[in-house]
Amino acid sequence: MVTTTADSVAAHATYEPVIGLEVHVQLLTATKIFCSCSTRFGAPPNSNVCPVCLGMPGALPVLNKKVVEFATLAAMALECRINETSIFARKNYFYPDLPKGYQISQYDKPLAENGFIEIPAGKGKKKIDITRVHLEEDAGKSLHEGFPDSDEKTAIDLNRTGVPLIEIVSEPDIASPDEAYEYLTRLKEIILYTGVSDCNMEEGSLRCDANVSVRPRGQKEFGTKAEIKNVNSFRFIREALEYEIGRQIGVLESGGKITQETRLYNSNEGKTYSMRSKEQAHDYRYFPEPDLPPLVVDEKWKAEIGRGMPELPEARRARMVKDYGITEYDAHVLTSPKSLADQFEEAAKAAKNSKRVANLVQSELMGRLKAKGIEIEQSPISMKGVAASADLVEAGTISGKMLKELYDLSFERGRDFPVVYEEEGRPQQSTDTAVLEKLIDEVLAVNPKQLEQYRAGKTTMIGFFVGQVMKASKGQASPQIVNELLGKKLK
Repeated sequence: MVTTTADSVAAHATYEPVIGLEVHVQLLTATKIFCSCSTRFGAPPNSNVCPVCLGMPGALPVLNKKVVEFATLAAMALECRINETSIFARKNYFYPDLPKGYQISQYDKPLAENGFIEIPAGKGKKKIDITRVHLEEDAGKSLHEGFPDSDEKTAIDLNRTGVPLIEIVSEPDIASPDEAYEYLTRLKEIILYTGVSDCNMEEGSLRCDANVSVRPRGQKEFGTKAEIKNVNSFRFIREALEYEIGRQIGVLESGGKITQETRLYNSNEGKTYSMRSKEQAHDYRYFPEPDLPPLVVDEKWKAEIGRGMPELPEARRARMVKDYGITEYDAHVLTSPKSLADQFEEAAKAAKNSKRVANLVQSELMGRLKAKGIEIEQSPISMKGVAASADLVEAGTISGKMLKELYDLSFERGRDFPVVYEEEGRPQQSTDTAVLEKLIDEVLAVNPKQLEQYRAGKTTMIGFFVGQVMKASKGQASPQIVNELLGKKLK
């Protein structure tokens, strides 16, 4: 019996999940970790290979210096301690897409250890500890055709063999699928800010395996874990964990035992399926890689790498709140992705009111992008365009209604705001008091019932009159001046 999500929520009063994540991040180097083959994605199968990454007899690996620098920078950003000396090891296993019969990785002496990521938790934050960050080479890719029919065929593409990875292993500190989602979101954000990877999950630049177990609430010993592999989105990881937690609770509640195994998640069915029994670490027969010397990152080299550290997301948010007078929520929205933060800061520094720029990004720009299903990079309105529109509103040249109409036209035409503003003849709010007083007189004359209500004490009717004047002016009247003139008229 497998527990449903609703059942699992009730069962969590008795059981608690324990989750640890292993994240593989492909480093954004031009060449592989131990040879000069290209890491370019999408090349013809088996074209980016050489005797080294194919494991030919006599071919020797040579460590790519840039890989070490990128890995060290990422580990620093994750608050890890960089070990001065780390050791490469052979991880032995046999699989069709691993031509050497082993993978060069790091085992008991990794590049970095003891880091952490903070995630939102209730009204505060929770620290998720990172056990280690280590270097390793990627394996190839098996392409299965015809599955699950009996005539299934498997093709092997070894282009990915030897592509540089860092593996980021968390402690089992994650207590729910939602916390796992937040951890992965923060991790990806930090890595993207460092620039060491593009974290493109569709191309395999970021991959996550989740280890999950359940145990009676209050018990210190861990339960038997299952590993969920090859999940290609954070949303699916959260869904897979929800299902797997419910499945394990269901097994235990019915008197069964959890089998330690590797499972795959089928996103169409929303279920995990057994793939194979899970190997223990000693099954890999780790031993030091004889063809590579110890990796030494001394204090001088570490300091040199550290000088390339950019301002990271949390620090940038805190500074933007201080520098631009925006809320923490505004800062969070405007710093993800980094490209949006860069554009915003450039525009905000040039604008008269940075707060108005922030508000327009969220209230006008982001909503339209979401409705169109496009990212900020494809926005027809640039951040400079947002700043220009903010300045026009700040100066009283255009009204909020006029701005909305101009934004709509920008998206319809696929042109930036300043271009559309010029095309529309540089429209302006009407501030001519004589013209506006005439419009007000006309509105009051044709709405005697509402005027009587106002004079009887229903002062909120002033909003009705403002709306009618704005409508009569086709949105071009200055709301501020209309309010002032109406106040005098109605007295």
